[in-house]
Amino acid sequence: MAVGLLWAVSAPAQADKFGQPQDKAASGKADQAEGARILSEFRQAQIAGDYWLSFELRVMPRKGAERTVTGALLGTPGAAGPLTRITTGDGAWLIEAGPQPSAWTVNGEVVEAAAPGQALADTGVTVFDLQMPFLYWKDFTYEGQARVRGRPTYSFILRPPVGQALPVAELTGVRVLIDTQFQAMVQAELLDRANTVLKSISLLDLKKVGEQWLVKAVDVRDHRTRDKTRFTVRAAALDLDWAAEVFSPSALTTPAPLVPGEKVVRF
Repeated sequence: MAVGLLWAVSAPAQADKFGQPQDKAASGKADQAEGARILSEFRQAQIAGDYWLSFELRVMPRKGAERTVTGALLGTPGAAGPLTRITTGDGAWLIEAGPQPSAWTVNGEVVEAAAPGQALADTGVTVFDLQMPFLYWKDFTYEGQARVRGRPTYSFILRPPVGQALPVAELTGVRVLIDTQFQAMVQAELLDRANTVLKSISLLDLKKVGEQWLVKAVDVRDHRTRDKTRFTVRAAALDLDWAAEVFSPSALTTPAPLVPGEKVVRF
């Protein structure tokens, strides 16, 4: 999944709205070989070809005024994992997902590595949230099926490998809930040693563009501060063909390519 998998839904979806939090936990007794198969299929799901999304980040702090930051991203499958180039606020990032994630950003005129905990445009969305490296972690426990917002999901806990760069030191695992019908990640919960949720990423809404279902809205909630950022896609263009150099770190200091107007679908 990571960024590329976050936007793609691999099978026809019957519902495009999601409501309340988890309503029934998994039993904890499940076939681990079956869990490995489910994860393997899920990791292969992503948008076919290159694409563009226009989005907004609505920052909703527990205290203080709300604000909205707009941005755009370009995506391509990539050899090692999905590659995403993001422009938002006055910043630019290149994010590579997959088993060995990487990220770069622009500091002045210099391109430098971006840390997992670095926030986009001073919002609650971090590089780690977009890379979602936990989807590739090999140490996992399949907990079985759970119901989330009335829908059946597969529940997993994945644990970071030794040496994995993490956004916070307390993070020891991530619970991932995958819809059983259309293989979209419904929710991810970043956990500490006491299984307390530090942060959650929750799917809210889907949108169909042509024959492709895309994620339309996601909430990123910090459970320690109770601040929330809502990521909402406002327009999309699929079946594009970006040059490979668009996704090189050095390209971050140059303007992103223009999107053909006839390809753009606005939500």
